[in-house]
Amino acid sequence: MASANRKRIWGWMFFDWATQPFYTLGLTFIFGPYFAAVATGYFAGTGLDEATADAQAQSLWSLGQTLAGLLIAFTAPFVGAYADQTGRRMPWIWVFSAIYVVMAALLWQTMPDGSTMWTMLLVFSVGFVAAEYLLIFVNAMLPSLGNDKEVGRISGSGAALGYWGGVLSLFIMLIFLAESETGKTLVGMDPAFGLDAEAREGTRSVGPFIALWFVVFMVPFFAWVREDKPDANAPKASIMKAFDDVVSTVLSLPERKSLFAFLGASMFYRDALNALYGFGGVYATLVLNWSITMVGLFGIVGAITAAVATWVGGLCDSRFGPKPVIRVCVWLLIVVCTVIVSMTREELFGIALRNDIPTPAALAPMIGATLGTADIIFYILGAAIGGTGGALYAASRSMMVRHTNPDKPNEAFGLFALSGKATAFLAPGLIGIFTASLNSARLGVSPLILLFIFGLILLRWVNKEGDRAEWSGSQS
Repeated sequence: MASANRKRIWGWMFFDWATQPFYTLGLTFIFGPYFAAVATGYFAGTGLDEATADAQAQSLWSLGQTLAGLLIAFTAPFVGAYADQTGRRMPWIWVFSAIYVVMAALLWQTMPDGSTMWTMLLVFSVGFVAAEYLLIFVNAMLPSLGNDKEVGRISGSGAALGYWGGVLSLFIMLIFLAESETGKTLVGMDPAFGLDAEAREGTRSVGPFIALWFVVFMVPFFAWVREDKPDANAPKASIMKAFDDVVSTVLSLPERKSLFAFLGASMFYRDALNALYGFGGVYATLVLNWSITMVGLFGIVGAITAAVATWVGGLCDSRFGPKPVIRVCVWLLIVVCTVIVSMTREELFGIALRNDIPTPAALAPMIGATLGTADIIFYILGAAIGGTGGALYAASRSMMVRHTNPDKPNEAFGLFALSGKATAFLAPGLIGIFTASLNSARLGVSPLILLFIFGLILLRWVNKEGDRAEWSGSQS
């Protein structure tokens, strides 16, 4: 039995490995920056100046994430409640896996001239929705994998495994496929398989690559993760009952003050973190004028730091609990965002920066002969974002387990999904509004600071041990 449970845990953790490339390669470091560059070129071709074209590109990228966030916010809780009634998760995982694979593969059609820009924004957004639905159902399995201390370690180890998958997939993309403006990959070779660098086929292959990676590495999950058979005598599932369940659950939240505060806090800081992931590579492309290769190296630094820090965060979670881990991570992200907003290529907090620092010989063919101080600072920030973001994500899953009724894990993680997506449109929407109104991709990121601060304030009312015992007692 112990051996079977270990295999189930490993199968569950392989989900993070299988899906991480969508976020690492798709959302942040390869497709996102490529899409931004394509959109900027398209808008510049309409006669806009560079700053306005950059702002329009970032606003367009934020539009896709805003609409996807709205769709998830308004539908995910009801889908989760309906799945609770059926007692099944795996059929939903199969369905959204199929959508995920198809949408990812279609990203190949993102042409460099911008002719398919709007269609591919829709395709990516649908794929993002499918990925987030998968996360809801897989996370709902976490409470059944161990006790509080074990769950913290399992959550951290799973997320760390996912980040190592992100590192490996990013290395493969940069070495063999994604070409820079010179037409060469990170190591100076032509894109593999005869892909046409001029048509950006190496970079566009990120979509099929994400799809293939998922198909291969979800095999352990589907082979080793099993769920209990549903109760044959359970009432028939209905959409109206799912609606009633969601409404009654949400209305009961004020009675569970710790959970209410945690869901509110995570709503703000997770929204800000997801936006930071989504706009990090875009910011580097539009504000610092980085190439895809430099953004990719940035991603490797962040992903390696995330893998290590998330594992360490899991150990700290197991010893001290998830709340201290969450607070430290949010404080660090506030500092990171403050530096990002205050920096240009020329200065930081009004202090002039150098732009002629010699690049190490081994890196010169990849990123040029010189670097700016802003480039180096942003690489450090990337490491901080990766490390703190990974630990924050894992600790938040663990904290939710401490607020979960063991008899109703789907309901609990449906609430967790609701808190993560109820305002998922907020951060991208604010970034889009600030970017457009200030005509600055750099200042457009500033609303994230306030979202992190709101999350930090609400954490004050969260019980570090959760509220399961208190809530269960009140129901008995």
